[in-house]
Amino acid sequence: MYSYKSKISAVDLYIDKQINQTRKSLMKIIYIILVTLISSTFVSCNGQTKSSSANVLKRNGNEIGKVVDKLSDSIWYVYQDKMDNYWFASNGQGVFRYDGKTLMNYTTQDGLANDTIRMIKEDRLGNIYFSNMDGINQFDGKKIITLKPIESKEWRLDSNDLWFCILGRRDEHGPYRFDGKNLYHHEFPKHFLQDSFYKKGINPFFSPYEVYSIYKDRKGHIWFGTSVFGACRYDGKSVSWMFEHDLTIVPNGGSFGIRSIYEDKNGDYWFCNTLHRYRMQFDNTGDNGKLKYSKTAGIGNAEIFGGDDYIYYSHIVEDNKGSIWLTTWSQGVYQYDGAQISHYDVKDGTKDINLVSMYKDNRGVLWLGTPENGVYKFNGKSFEKFKPNL
Repeated sequence: MYSYKSKISAVDLYIDKQINQTRKSLMKIIYIILVTLISSTFVSCNGQTKSSSANVLKRNGNEIGKVVDKLSDSIWYVYQDKMDNYWFASNGQGVFRYDGKTLMNYTTQDGLANDTIRMIKEDRLGNIYFSNMDGINQFDGKKIITLKPIESKEWRLDSNDLWFCILGRRDEHGPYRFDGKNLYHHEFPKHFLQDSFYKKGINPFFSPYEVYSIYKDRKGHIWFGTSVFGACRYDGKSVSWMFEHDLTIVPNGGSFGIRSIYEDKNGDYWFCNTLHRYRMQFDNTGDNGKLKYSKTAGIGNAEIFGGDDYIYYSHIVEDNKGSIWLTTWSQGVYQYDGAQISHYDVKDGTKDINLVSMYKDNRGVLWLGTPENGVYKFNGKSFEKFKPNL
């Protein structure tokens, strides 16, 4: 905006004339710029629903993330989005995105609340979400924001909702639900073992309600595996509990927690170890919200499992052929095809690799996350270390 003093003189009139001409020129330029911006925005909005994994990743006019030439050694989880981009969740170095050509790394410098990533999910519009030690982030392909949770006792169930947990943060007491607009934090109702648990003087670092795993069964009901209080099921109407000592407490007395839940094609449920399978009686829930069920024999024996009558597994995945895969911490991976059990070692040279997770991608390929040896991928015969083709 121009300011000037008005005087009745030939010089001043000449100056006024020049200024007016300049203003008109500036107005034309501004008009052209506005039309261009509006047109660009319109085109951008029309293409925005394609995916959050668009090639243009900008915030405030600057590209976010940085191109790197290798993954972190500590990759806990793998995820593939609708556009077939791979996302790798690290334990302290943010999240990595690989599109087949370029490997990008996003950290707190780009908007993440924390660089320790615990979960990756995608919504219907292609937005990517990261659960980390300090909250839930949303990435729309251009910017990363932190969602602010709303405390709510009103549980709801919708097929489009996304459910999250924050594994490893002290005093967590329930899951997070995102309905597309708001992020809600739900607190679990009181567990029937809570009073006796605290009377024993047990004061764990993590809350006994902390969510270790989230699973949607074949009916669309949501299950939560907790650190101490077993498995919790929400069917859209009520929250029910299941607790078995051997599922939570390992033989040496340590707490394993419900790290994996799975419903097979026969309707039987698998929880954490191979000792039993469970047939649930959902129409016959007992007092205090206790789920009722019957047990059937599990799979395997000491000969198959290297001297153990049964094994604990952190992740369970069904492949495209119907076989079930079980991921252990230090004993590799087991495959069960309904009749036979096969064992796969996972090694770095001659060294056995510890495993955190397993994931099946869009093409049915199995991936493994590890605490200190990067990512492994199944080649049809064995698990081999994955290196991006850069």
